[in-house]
Amino acid sequence: MAGARIDGRVERGNQSRRLVLGRTMEIASVEGLGALSIGRIATELGLSKSGVFALFGSKEELQLATVRAAKAVFVAQVARPADDEPPGTGRVWRVCRSYLAYSRDRVFPGGCFFTTVSAEFSARSGAVRDAVAEARGEWIDFLRGLLEEARRVGQLVGTCDVPQLAFELVALMEMANADSALHADDDGYQRAAVAIRARLNASATDPGVLPDAP
Repeated sequence: MAGARIDGRVERGNQSRRLVLGRTMEIASVEGLGALSIGRIATELGLSKSGVFALFGSKEELQLATVRAAKAVFVAQVARPADDEPPGTGRVWRVCRSYLAYSRDRVFPGGCFFTTVSAEFSARSGAVRDAVAEARGEWIDFLRGLLEEARRVGQLVGTCDVPQLAFELVALMEMANADSALHADDDGYQRAAVAIRARLNASATDPGVLPDAP
């Protein structure tokens, strides 16, 4: 019986944590991580301030937990959809399309969560800045890894400058996100898709492999 009561409290705590992080990710994607506070979240969600504090302990831990939660969402929305694609340019193309859909469909109301918080913390120091930088670095390394994989299986030319190509693809995706968020202009997603496909085809051993840009 005591175990059941403990399990019930744990599950309620987990539910509250998921509720809080769902809201903090929304806020941070629009206003930045600096806009988060235990008091604000408690008020907005109708929770006790002491209860939210018990879950996170500090504003910094709330920010760090939000970054971790947003990274899990990003992986699920952008990286995982390509798992069923064989290694090659098709897998890279799928990931890029998934990023554009993730931004366009407003999985986070501010567009790409990490674009917002990277700009916010780019000139700062501390644990939150490090967590944001690590998440962004993992994303770029993941994309580079897919491009290296495509080169190993013979779908990108051996002379392809993978770091340069990854830089260009990320720049195109982030530009589409920025135009949409700042100017409410979704035309950038199609332009980015066309440009990404062109850049991949320019380094591909068989440019006819990729489908047309959607």
